[in-house]
Amino acid sequence: MLLAALGTPEAQAQRRGLTAPLGGTIGSIGSGVGSITSGVGSGVGSISSGVGSITSGVGATNPGAGLFPGNTDLSVSGTVGIITNAVPIEGLYDGVNNAVTNTITRTTTAIGKGIGNPKDPLGKGPPGAQSRASRVPPAGERRFVAFEVLVGLPSNLTQQAIDTLARRHRLVRLESQAIGLTGSTFHRWQISDQRSVADVVRALEADTGVRAAQPNYRFTLQQSQTAAAGEYQYALAKLRLPEAHRLATGGSVLVAVIDNGIDPTHPELADVIAGSFDATGRPAPPAQHGTGMAGTIAAHARLTGAAPAARILAIRAFAPSGKSDESTSLAVLKSIDWAVANGARVINMSFAGPQDPEQALVLAAAAKKGVVLVAAAGNAGPKSPPLYPAADPNVIAVTATDADDKLFVQSNRGRYIAVAAPGVDIVAPAPSGTYQFTSGTSVAAAQVSGIVALLLEAKPGLTPQAVRKALLSTARDLGPKGRDDQFGAGLADAYGAVQSLAASPASAPVANVR
Repeated sequence: MLLAALGTPEAQAQRRGLTAPLGGTIGSIGSGVGSITSGVGSGVGSISSGVGSITSGVGATNPGAGLFPGNTDLSVSGTVGIITNAVPIEGLYDGVNNAVTNTITRTTTAIGKGIGNPKDPLGKGPPGAQSRASRVPPAGERRFVAFEVLVGLPSNLTQQAIDTLARRHRLVRLESQAIGLTGSTFHRWQISDQRSVADVVRALEADTGVRAAQPNYRFTLQQSQTAAAGEYQYALAKLRLPEAHRLATGGSVLVAVIDNGIDPTHPELADVIAGSFDATGRPAPPAQHGTGMAGTIAAHARLTGAAPAARILAIRAFAPSGKSDESTSLAVLKSIDWAVANGARVINMSFAGPQDPEQALVLAAAAKKGVVLVAAAGNAGPKSPPLYPAADPNVIAVTATDADDKLFVQSNRGRYIAVAAPGVDIVAPAPSGTYQFTSGTSVAAAQVSGIVALLLEAKPGLTPQAVRKALLSTARDLGPKGRDDQFGAGLADAYGAVQSLAASPASAPVANVR
């Protein structure tokens, strides 16, 4: 068992080196498992305190017994170990000090409230600048691709008219994509001179031939890797998943995971991937984050996912960019559109970024079709403004808690937080048959996406509103009494939510469009 492999608390402390900086390797964990190589990438400072002792073991009936054989040495040689292949979002989580070291600088500019045109929420009305809200980026907003704009045009526009429009605004065509959910075509155009994105968007909005123009926003995955062991799959008991699995396992419910690469060959994901789509156009090997999120939802070998019988639509929208993986507005729009077109009932979005007007329209259209949308609340900390898509009214925003039901310190706060789920020191699959420990609101969102799959198996006609009600009405209250900006309605209860469906009627889907 895992705890046997780790040894006594004193031995663990000696092996980890309580004041040692990151260095060395974590080493292999079991001959059949491979090494843990996931992490937060370069730039993460040293860990100044060790990992506390573990006082409880894993029973023989635990579905993961034998994952970490007792005769295996962690081979840490007095250090915590190098953590590679990173997605650095907010730094390294230190479970003992309840802190995250070397956090990145965050944008604190308030995000504008206007999304779309209230008289024409899906943007299908006649073109013209006079009747629509401006999509010029707010002052101080820099989370977009430099020298690029997204331009929405009617799908029946001729290529000659498109070329004329591009020349008029001194833009160069890079890519075009029809978005079926909103019935429009978006063009990614490059600014050929030194004009700012804001100036070009203003000029395009003044052109009556343009339906919409906006920056090509950037989005980041919401994960922090940790080297701490924690309690093995403590999330199962916290969410009451063993009890819920006696009622539903997510059988054949399609869950789309919009992320970076997912390893379909991992034993935990055998026969799980129902379809795949690459929205980046840039081939890359399977990645830690995407594989971990898919496994958190549907693992069914040595681990037990939240919905072990669910099927995954693997959508790659994130690609390496410097020291992290990033996506853009257009890649996310393509991903959501593909997921809905291919029958997804749930879309897991373990990423975050700025408010994106076109994304809001696509999310509203997906919700209207009955798709349940789940997203990570964000790892930008208590002072961060709302992050999207989690803060969108059609999305269930999930925050993260630890084994003691305390809030993950880097979790965003706000009125948009719907529910909490375990998201600190979670065991998840990693590429090439290995495993990782991961922390953040990303993995918490994946837990809730799995619970949603259980609800949809138990009652396939559920609307997104009914799913939200089932989750929030049965959540276990944490923090201040009642709903709060830290935990939302509280810790999700899979068993309670499934049980609550016995007396809850379903109704026609209704999207929340602002």
